[in-house]
Amino acid sequence: MSDISLFQQERETLFVEVILPLYIAKTYTYRIPAEWNAEVAVGKRAIVQFGRNKIYAAIIHKISHEAPKEYQAKYVLSIIDEHAIVDQRQLALWEWMSDYYMCYLGEVMQAALPAAMKMASETKIMASDNDELDRSLLSDKGFLVMEALDMAGELTINDIVKLLEQKTVFPLLKSLFEQGFILISEEIKDRYKPKRKSYLLLAEGFSDAEGKRLLLDSLNRAPKQQDAVLAFLQLEKTKGEVSRQDVMEAAGVSAGVLTSLIEKEIFVVREKIVSRLGGEDVEVTVDFNLNTNQERALADIRGYFEKKDVVLLHGVTASGKTQLYIRLIEEHIQQGKSVLYLLPEIALTAQITDRLKLHFGDKLGVYHSKFNDNERAEVWHKVLKGEYKVVIGARSSVFLPFQQLGLIIVDEEHESSYKQYDPAPRYQARDTAIYLAHLHQGKVLLGSATPSIESYYNAKADKYGLVALRERYGESQLPEIQIINVAEEGRKEQMFSYFSGALLQGITEAIERKEQVILFQNRRGHTPFMQCNTCGWVAKCVNCDVSLTYHKSTHHLHCHYCGHSEAPIQVCPACGMPHIENKGFGTERIEEELEILLPEARIGRLDLDSTKGKYGFDKVITAFDEHEFDILIGTQMVAKGLDFGRVSLIGIINADAMINFPDFRAYERAFSLFAQVAGRAGRRNQAGKVIIQTHNPNHRVLEQVVNHDYEGMFMTEVKERKNYQYPPFYRIIRIDVRHTDMQISLDAASRLAALLRSTLGERVLGPEPPLVSRIRNQFIQTITLKIERNNVSIVKVKELIRQAITLFEVDKTYKGVRLSIDVDPY
Repeated sequence: MSDISLFQQERETLFVEVILPLYIAKTYTYRIPAEWNAEVAVGKRAIVQFGRNKIYAAIIHKISHEAPKEYQAKYVLSIIDEHAIVDQRQLALWEWMSDYYMCYLGEVMQAALPAAMKMASETKIMASDNDELDRSLLSDKGFLVMEALDMAGELTINDIVKLLEQKTVFPLLKSLFEQGFILISEEIKDRYKPKRKSYLLLAEGFSDAEGKRLLLDSLNRAPKQQDAVLAFLQLEKTKGEVSRQDVMEAAGVSAGVLTSLIEKEIFVVREKIVSRLGGEDVEVTVDFNLNTNQERALADIRGYFEKKDVVLLHGVTASGKTQLYIRLIEEHIQQGKSVLYLLPEIALTAQITDRLKLHFGDKLGVYHSKFNDNERAEVWHKVLKGEYKVVIGARSSVFLPFQQLGLIIVDEEHESSYKQYDPAPRYQARDTAIYLAHLHQGKVLLGSATPSIESYYNAKADKYGLVALRERYGESQLPEIQIINVAEEGRKEQMFSYFSGALLQGITEAIERKEQVILFQNRRGHTPFMQCNTCGWVAKCVNCDVSLTYHKSTHHLHCHYCGHSEAPIQVCPACGMPHIENKGFGTERIEEELEILLPEARIGRLDLDSTKGKYGFDKVITAFDEHEFDILIGTQMVAKGLDFGRVSLIGIINADAMINFPDFRAYERAFSLFAQVAGRAGRRNQAGKVIIQTHNPNHRVLEQVVNHDYEGMFMTEVKERKNYQYPPFYRIIRIDVRHTDMQISLDAASRLAALLRSTLGERVLGPEPPLVSRIRNQFIQTITLKIERNNVSIVKVKELIRQAITLFEVDKTYKGVRLSIDVDPY
């Protein structure tokens, strides 16, 4: 190739479309300086200026030779990465999520990337060191900026905006810069830094036996240093890599002794990048055999995978689904594939990670929101490099940069925790995982004892493969379920606080047999609300339309929506009477009452309040599994796949709260929750019993739970869903309209509903206020769209929705109104 053609190639003008981590409808185009042409690649991060003074790290989405027609493209300021951190399949997933869940690409980017990889951007201003400049010529604001710089050394643009109390500071800063008064530096901080650990090595001259003998002899007059060297030599034999701390602890010497040895060039310090994620390499062992039912199920799954991409494994609790998962993971790793194992709750990762570590050792990575920024970025890089062959994690794991993804396991696929509710993208991780597997040409295994209605319907319709495991693993039998009529027990004076006589007796007998008990109450806190007995006044949140929950642990009333808290009220503010009483009961109140009734019992609690911190779940679960507690009181966390060996009794304190919840999925979720909670009893060769307390013992859902009749529940629900136009026969899209003024919220929602009805007709329902109609001082009105699955293009429907929203948003009448769209909201 001639020099001229090489020059032309170098001078080729490239433009890049980038995804900005912002709520904007389109990608934005920037120009690449010719000298960086060779560095540009899709999936790399580029530093760009957007707006007047904001700088962002954006993801390069597309590369072209065409300049934007609507605006003049600014130059990219920098290219950060040597290699792309996001690949084409991830970008395809982002685009699908943006389209399907009706959100912007920037919102998907915000959810997908660990915070440490999104960068922090600051424009820093410093005073120049030119003493010859005359500051008396400056304006008042210019002089104020220079004085502040003299005191602080440097300021960010945000600091100067606050100092001058105006947003338009760039003209002033430009003038100061051109006159030489200030220096401007654009500084981008990458917040991810690998964790490094220092190790000690002996200098080369002391590596053989003779060298070590001479070294020790030379230190006869420095006994502390001699002790440190001896400790190092001993540790090196057993540990291999020896840190400063190891030597200091073994020899009982100070840091100064080691510093002297380093300065004498006896020790050499070497740094090594280490993992923040903990855990040593574990020998991979396979210590179980599949029974006949499991072998058959495994063969069926393999057979279905030859012709279908998704298989639903319907296995009763304790049927050994995890063992099947392990076998399938092993097979895919042997084929050079990677595997994603999704779990609905962080609480489950600790227990299952320990089990999988025995099989996959350091090939296993863990990813969830309890990790800090650096840890999440580290997992991202390890997955990108292919170091992790198996990743176990919560819903955000679908965003990781998998290489050769062969299998996704979605355990407890029915769980509502797989749904992201706020902020956007409001995605369902189970459905997203199916599309992710499609992009990798991989397979998906959905596992559950109580599958979601949608998944089971798809399996029955032959869209998914369906494999059943109907027997528990080993000798373990399904538990006996007893329904207790609370009203009848009350009449017989057999209720002790919140416990029926049968439940209290069952708890006592289980503890005497050295067995354990789980009590389920799906309400955390001590008291759900406080009420005046004189006038009926209820303590409510000042920001939300909900009652405040009293927490004994903090001795405060708390709002579970916005976090507001206040001291308990002694006198009614409405009528002035001191007749304030606690109403209802949560997990804290159950714990308190049980401590009075059974003072010798050791009681633990598993809810959001008792499991704060990265290892909060793990500590409570481990303590219970090691029998530090006799009784574990918990919210729905206790229902989600946890495996405890000594649990023989489960008590459901108040079944009615779940059954009577105003939601079309209430019966499905109640059945699922009761069946899952019941599944914690009678595991590992123990007979189990479940006691359910209710005011409505003849309710059909309870009868179906007693009979373990999932099929009956499914058929009843499907019939009702079809009659009332709910999933799986209809799609639901919900639009929430929010404003601080209740009337504006209603007017705006009515206007938007009218625009939608003009094209979608009777498919548009509402607006109506939701169950909680005010959150964080925002009044909410909800518009619901029910879209047929047959003979209707959902793509066209979404386009019509977008057009209606655009018409609504260009109308300045409703400026300040916020819209949020939720596709498949339940």
